[in-house]
Amino acid sequence: MRIIFSRKGFDSASGGGPSPIVQGRPLSLPIPSSGHSATSYADLGLGQYAEIASRGRVRASDPCHHDPMFLDDGTCLFGQCGAAQTHLRNQGVREGDVFVFFGLFRDEGKGAPHHRIFGYLEVDRIIDLATCSSAEREAFAAHKHPHALGMYARNDTIYCGKGRAAQNASPELCLTAPGGPPSLWQRPDWLRPGELSYHDRADRWRDANQLQSVARGQEFVAPIGRRQKPRKWLEKVIHRIIAQPSRK
Repeated sequence: MRIIFSRKGFDSASGGGPSPIVQGRPLSLPIPSSGHSATSYADLGLGQYAEIASRGRVRASDPCHHDPMFLDDGTCLFGQCGAAQTHLRNQGVREGDVFVFFGLFRDEGKGAPHHRIFGYLEVDRIIDLATCSSAEREAFAAHKHPHALGMYARNDTIYCGKGRAAQNASPELCLTAPGGPPSLWQRPDWLRPGELSYHDRADRWRDANQLQSVARGQEFVAPIGRRQKPRKWLEKVIHRIIAQPSRK
C-alpha cells in the first residue's frame, strides 16, 4: 500500500496566495485553468475568495481547474497527466492506495500561511483516458471534470474512489511544524528518512521529526507495505476530515 501526499490548490506561484479557512472550514481554491474547463470560481461559490486570495489577479468569472472533484455521493475524481502521472505510475500507485490532498491555507486572511490536509481519495479505479471507452469518458465529462473535457497529455488519467473534502480545520490536519515556514513539516513519526519520493536528501530529514518538504512538486509517494502504524495514522486523518465542525 502507498500513501500519496498530493499538493493541490492556490499558493504563491499558482493563484497568488493561500486558500482561506472560512468559519472553521478549509476552502481549497483550484488553480486557474491552463486548458480545458467548464467551471468558474463563481460556479463553485468561491469567486470572492479567489479574488481576495489572488489580490484581484483572478476574477470570479475566470475558469478554474476543478480537480480534485468531490461529488455529493462521497466519490472523488482526481486527474493527473504528464511527468506527475509518470511518477505515480513508476512508483507503482494502484487500486487500494490513498491520496491525501494538502495545500497552502490561512485562516480568513489572518495568521501564518501553513500546509494542511484538506481531503482524501481511496483509489478504487484508475482510468486511462486515452484508451477507455467513449461512454466512460463522457460520464466523467458530464461532471465537467477538466481531464475528461480534453486531453492535457497522452497519459491523462483519472483516479476514482471514495473521498471527501475536510469539513473542519482540525489542528491534527496541519502539516506545518509550529512556528515554521509552510514547507517545514512536523512529519508523522511513522514516516522514516528516505521513505517519501522526491525527498531523498538526508538534510531534509531534521531532528524532532521534522521534514523540509520540497518547494515544488505535486505527488509525493510513501510506500507503507503492511505496516500498521501508518494505517492507524491514515484512519485518524480520514476521521478528522469527515468530522463535522463543532456547533457553538
